[in-house]
Amino acid sequence: MAVNLTNYRHVQEKLQPFHAQLVAVSKTKPAGSIQALYDAGQRIFGENYVQEMVEKEGLLPKDIQWHFIGHLQSNKVKYIAPFVSMVHGVDSLKLLQEINKQAAKNGRVIDCLLQVHIATEETKFGLNEAELNALLENAAGLPNVRIAGLMGMASNTDDLAQVRREFRQLKALQVAVADRFFKGTDTFRELSMGMSGDFEIALEEGSTLVRIGSLLFGARNYA
Repeated sequence: MAVNLTNYRHVQEKLQPFHAQLVAVSKTKPAGSIQALYDAGQRIFGENYVQEMVEKEGLLPKDIQWHFIGHLQSNKVKYIAPFVSMVHGVDSLKLLQEINKQAAKNGRVIDCLLQVHIATEETKFGLNEAELNALLENAAGLPNVRIAGLMGMASNTDDLAQVRREFRQLKALQVAVADRFFKGTDTFRELSMGMSGDFEIALEEGSTLVRIGSLLFGARNYA
């Protein structure tokens, strides 16, 4: 399916007043579709699967910023450490330590977002507030990762008021964490929340990174 450039321009117009950035979620989509969106000006692309991301990185322009937005296993960090720009879903100290280790081997500093569980579904990954604070208290001495903010996924529901509450909760948590752990710095400022169906609410509630796929690339084929 062709890339929907009309929707792409519409999303970019929505982002501008909020100074937010678009992560074009290109998982399961061919390199040609990514190239088409790249040619339209997009530079940040999000992938969920390590092998697929590595393959695409080898085929596409080197100034693409690759964001890993899926659940990352520690034993696969080494494959993306040479090039990944940001990891959105860090949900354990073990994973953060492994990213630091592999980033050091590649002479890099990798931006990371800590994933917080804000949805009602138990199937979604993420830290609760106590786990988040505990991780941050033990995250010192990792010079090759930069904890840049938080990431969360709202509940899969038609109740937009609930979605807004969950986004607002995540923004409040980001402010509290920044005040407690990152006072006097400007590193902890990213908030990755909002997808194709709820990104406008996410922007209103403080998102700086929206993860949008189907609006740009069409429905996914997992067959």
